[in-house]
Amino acid sequence: MDTNSRIFVAGHRGMVGSALLRALQAHGYWNLVTRAHEALDLTDQSAVDAFFDGEHIDAVLLAAARVGGILANATQPAQFAYDNLAIETNVIRAAWQAGVERLVFFGSSCIYPRECPQPIRETYLLTAPLEPTNEAYAIAKIAGLKLCEAYNHQYGTHFVSLMPTNLYGPNDNYDLGSSHVLPALIRKAHEARANGARTLTVWGSGTPRREFLHVDDLADATLFVLEHETGDGVYNVGVGEDLSIRDLAQRVCDVVGFAGELVFDATKPDGTPRKLLDVSRLGSLGWHAQIGLDEGLARTYGDFLQSHAAPACEAEARA
Repeated sequence: MDTNSRIFVAGHRGMVGSALLRALQAHGYWNLVTRAHEALDLTDQSAVDAFFDGEHIDAVLLAAARVGGILANATQPAQFAYDNLAIETNVIRAAWQAGVERLVFFGSSCIYPRECPQPIRETYLLTAPLEPTNEAYAIAKIAGLKLCEAYNHQYGTHFVSLMPTNLYGPNDNYDLGSSHVLPALIRKAHEARANGARTLTVWGSGTPRREFLHVDDLADATLFVLEHETGDGVYNVGVGEDLSIRDLAQRVCDVVGFAGELVFDATKPDGTPRKLLDVSRLGSLGWHAQIGLDEGLARTYGDFLQSHAAPACEAEARA
């Protein structure tokens, strides 16, 4: 790909899509195509086909998806399955029909079995049962990557699937009913500090271990895949290190400045016991994450203060 390539960033308003736009623009890509949901419903096959027929797209970054944390996945499995299946099947098929050169499909580390050898290699896919709390979402994402593989096999396309670990960063979702663990902790810690609370309640036992990747590193990995001959198939994208939810909560509190006690609600689900990705496949080609967790947390909390917590900050300043 070169900087003149016409690239469709699907899902450009989300955390991943907006990071992709920032990275592409920073690297001189100027011929970028975006569509808001109001202008193009990616679950509508005829609308997607018409869009690709008229836009002459060279590459697609398929970051559009319905995403959420444990609560949202557990209570809305039909929506998570249908919306993600519809988006990926419509876009991948239309891209092939339109002769798109390159496509990057974004999945998730939740595609791997619940009880999985650690670190998790790409070859462990479909070797054991999934985590029940996000099974619908995981199955949809597995279908997407398998569809990419099928088109590559049958039609010789160059569609690549990236499986990032837990993501965080600018433009994240901080709604406590649908957010993932890290943005939820940032909001809870911020509000606990602002309200002078003595405790902060964290879902689960605090013992599960997770790996966290700043979304700007994922965007950088995507550009690496676009600009290098990486080959087809699935690539894990992560940092290669994990920590317990208890340790994560404490590090978030340190960044936010909340000095109270952490309380763990063991009646809430833990999810998968551990998810640490083996990132050696992409690493052997020369790509490695650059943003450490402490730096990433500080940058992300700064974005939260600027974009989501302005009224609270102003109230604190007046006080």
